[in-house]
Amino acid sequence: MIKILANDGIDSNGKAILESAGYHVETTKVPQEQLAEALKNYDAVLVRSATKIRKDIIEACPNLKLIGRGGVGLDNIDLEAAKHKGIKVVNTPASSSVSVAELVFTHLFSGARFIQQTNRVMPVEGNAKFGDMKKLASNGIELQGKTMGIYGFGRIGQEVAKIAIGLGMKVLAFDPYVTNVDVILNLPMLGTNSRVKVPIQTVSEQSVISQSDFITFHIPFNEGDKSPIDAAKMAKMKKGVALINCSRGGVISESDLLDALNSGHVAFAGLDVFEKEPPVNLAILEHPNVSLSPHIGGSTKEAQNRISIELAEKVIEFFKNA
Repeated sequence: MIKILANDGIDSNGKAILESAGYHVETTKVPQEQLAEALKNYDAVLVRSATKIRKDIIEACPNLKLIGRGGVGLDNIDLEAAKHKGIKVVNTPASSSVSVAELVFTHLFSGARFIQQTNRVMPVEGNAKFGDMKKLASNGIELQGKTMGIYGFGRIGQEVAKIAIGLGMKVLAFDPYVTNVDVILNLPMLGTNSRVKVPIQTVSEQSVISQSDFITFHIPFNEGDKSPIDAAKMAKMKKGVALINCSRGGVISESDLLDALNSGHVAFAGLDVFEKEPPVNLAILEHPNVSLSPHIGGSTKEAQNRISIELAEKVIEFFKNA
């Protein structure tokens, strides 16, 4: 019997598909430091972003044939080591795109209307600060008519564009590997002609950096690399820009972001991911102009279900043809 460890969990529908195919699926989480030993007893391991499958683990597990990543990025898996050992790596790039894109706008709306501040202060201070919060939040801004910069225009970036277009925003997208994209808007109120094609041509990195009112980042990043969005890049942005990172911790330098927030050059930020997780930079966590979420970009019920089904189907296909 093929044994699978879903170390970061798996939705019940995906688990049921695998078990119906005759596979044994274990969902009890194994601590990272014990993983190399535990995986010697499994044919496949399924992970999300929490578990790291590095070279030492791959080399210690001769029975391992498949690594499955529920989600888009593969930066928590040593692809070269897996390739060298002949281990197949699969992921689910399409399943969580809508969930991540919607979280981007959760943070944007929060920052634009000072919701992250009013939600922190009002329950603690009560009526004593009601007037102050009303005065502060009355300086909120609308998204309609503003320019949405999308840095990284893959599946998630394109879903962000759809929402931005629906809000009446101008879209500027940068991606070194993408030029022209037809974004498909699904508008059920139009009946039989519900799918509307909107062509988008990507622009230069400099255009997105310098011309956007808001910038959201959707690019890969490996722990230990230099942050691509640092003080030098932020200095080229509009004063009052807002930055959203729902991709990978470290894409934006947290220390440089803090300086830019304190100077007012960056008006607010929305962070779902952090350089260290759990995050250790308390100044970022406590900053009044930062909207926070605990790395939940693809963690909606709908996305978890889609991810588990797509992953289960890929696992079954692999072992059927192995």
